[in-house]
Amino acid sequence: MSRFFIVLMLSAGLAGCAGEDHEDLRTWMAESTQGLKGQVKPLPEIRPAVVVSYETGSLIDPFSSQKIEPERKKGGAGGGGMAPDLDRRKEPLEQFPLDSLAMVGVLEQGRVVYALVRADSTLHRVRAGNYMGQNFGVITAINGDGIALKEIVQDADGEWVERTSTLQLQEQEAKK
Repeated sequence: MSRFFIVLMLSAGLAGCAGEDHEDLRTWMAESTQGLKGQVKPLPEIRPAVVVSYETGSLIDPFSSQKIEPERKKGGAGGGGMAPDLDRRKEPLEQFPLDSLAMVGVLEQGRVVYALVRADSTLHRVRAGNYMGQNFGVITAINGDGIALKEIVQDADGEWVERTSTLQLQEQEAKK
């Protein structure tokens, strides 16, 4: 019943609008659109491309290996002849990157100071002169704060250079 009533009311409203003449609306629309005119901007001028000649002459080919690899300096290994001993037998801690190792303690037996280093779940005892890390790092000093290392790495030019690193003592949180 309510649907019928709604349809009846809408029909009556539409019928009321159809009978009137909307002359005032038509007059206003005509006056509003009287001075309007569409404008299109003209297209920009197309200029011909400038031709540039390319002479290769003595330039390096952009796809040659010289462009990718740095030029090697004459004289072999460079760096004053510094290079790691590749024939030396590797020690167990040289298979781990330095950032995966953790110093967890210090031991002293007689006059020799040892450091305890954890690699994965294994504990290793090292002293000055031992090697650790993947950059040919040799332990130069051990103290209560950490382990000092001298590593031999290649720089951007492919030369062997020394750098110093430290492995800090990892402090354990007190268990509650």
